[in-house]
Amino acid sequence: MPIGGQPKRARGTIGHPYSALNLRLVLAVLGFVSCALMAGVLLWWGYRLFAVVLGVFAIVALVDIVVVQRRRHAGR
Repeated sequence: MPIGGQPKRARGTIGHPYSALNLRLVLAVLGFVSCALMAGVLLWWGYRLFAVVLGVFAIVALVDIVVVQRRRHAGR
């Protein structure tokens, strides 16, 4: 089984599945929104350390969103 990206304009089969970039994008957006909102709530309640940790996770999710979008546009 060859390792690498799916060939362009290929239909999804067992040997050549569709890319999971759309799922990864949805999960990254969900992670960004939930971490950012929870960081804001924790900051409001005074838990600064946990708010910073969730803020870092939100930044990581935002970077992942950018990476996935760049890969999706490069594949077209």
